[in-house]
Amino acid sequence: MTLNPDRSYAPATRLVHDGVARSPYGEVSEAVHLTQGFVYPSAEAAEMRFNGEDPGFIYSRYANPTNDVFEKKMCVLEGAGAARAVASGMAAVAGAILCAIKAGDHVVAARAMFGSCHYVISTILPRYGVEVSIIDGVDIASWEQAIKSSTRLVFFETPANPTLEMVDIAAVSRLAHAVGAIVVVDNVFATPLYQKPLELGADVVVYSTTKHIDGQGRCLGGIVLGSEQWIVENFQDYFRHTGPGMSPFTAWVMIKGLETMPLRVAQMTRSAGVLADMIAGHPAVSFCRYPGRADHPQAGLIARQMSGGSTMIAFELKGGKEAAFKFCNSLSIPLLSNNLGDVRSIMTHPATTTHQSIGEEARAELGISDGLLRFSVGIEDTQDLLADINEALDAVKNNSKDHRKEKNCVSAVSLHSVLPQSII
Repeated sequence: MTLNPDRSYAPATRLVHDGVARSPYGEVSEAVHLTQGFVYPSAEAAEMRFNGEDPGFIYSRYANPTNDVFEKKMCVLEGAGAARAVASGMAAVAGAILCAIKAGDHVVAARAMFGSCHYVISTILPRYGVEVSIIDGVDIASWEQAIKSSTRLVFFETPANPTLEMVDIAAVSRLAHAVGAIVVVDNVFATPLYQKPLELGADVVVYSTTKHIDGQGRCLGGIVLGSEQWIVENFQDYFRHTGPGMSPFTAWVMIKGLETMPLRVAQMTRSAGVLADMIAGHPAVSFCRYPGRADHPQAGLIARQMSGGSTMIAFELKGGKEAAFKFCNSLSIPLLSNNLGDVRSIMTHPATTTHQSIGEEARAELGISDGLLRFSVGIEDTQDLLADINEALDAVKNNSKDHRKEKNCVSAVSLHSVLPQSII
């Protein structure tokens, strides 16, 4: 049985039932095709397969039945014409960029991005003769000034990692398309459930499927999505000949993740909204940024561009690195890790982990202070999370008070030791 093609179904239904390719055994859960190659019934059939007359499978580095199911499900969710599943999120980012540019081209990127993305843009591309401009992605005027006739690609994350800054997808896409450049958007934080970059004018969308799509800490993965024409003409040869393809077993795990993603992300988002409100009001916190709150600096853009608040919170503690470490070490439920989008809540200190390699100056430009924390909210009970986060924040606040008292006591002791007795 298949879904009725004449009816419209919600993503939660389509992710369970769409794109299934069952074997003659009629299994409920898709089979995993763990094979490196495929057998042809004749030499003539092999020739037809290789020259494209027969659309069947050739080699799992090119395509695989299990990967094909995952890619089709993602196309349905994203509204894309075609997709290719790859081994990691960074394989998706690097591949989408490298397949589309050459020496002498110009690339513009928003500066608020993941550390490894920053490395690809700022270090790898210039090695091969590509001119790069890294700008403030929030400011449309910066895009207007940076994009020029030689610009062939723009890249940005929105919401950005880890500060949750937003880039206006529609506005930047119009500027890029005016000079013939393509727009590549990393949509990981928003997920395909809450933001549709292709509908807003972007050409290519990339994901680390490790995050919300698997969402259970099991496998690394990535995917590149776009129009069928762009995938075939730009990405396909790069993909086939450089070998970044996803393992069929990993693709099967991702298929299983898609089936529950709407439920997981909905719970995570509900909790994130409640937690953000509590965190924003705590005296130990300098600021809290969450796309679902009206006080986000770009709340108007978020309302136009996103349909949900996401599962991610960024907040800064007043006491810098010492306070951030005290807070992290006081937690009982969230894990200290550098992943996100997981069923388990995860707390990350970007300045010493994910963004350590970009350097102090670059972190300062991005607003990544020593007190900034990135919080990926999981599916745990909301009240349990509230109690745990509040307790850890209170520990930071109380520690700050105790530290001030201790400093005062030390000062008094020091004075006592050096001043004449009659003065004290």
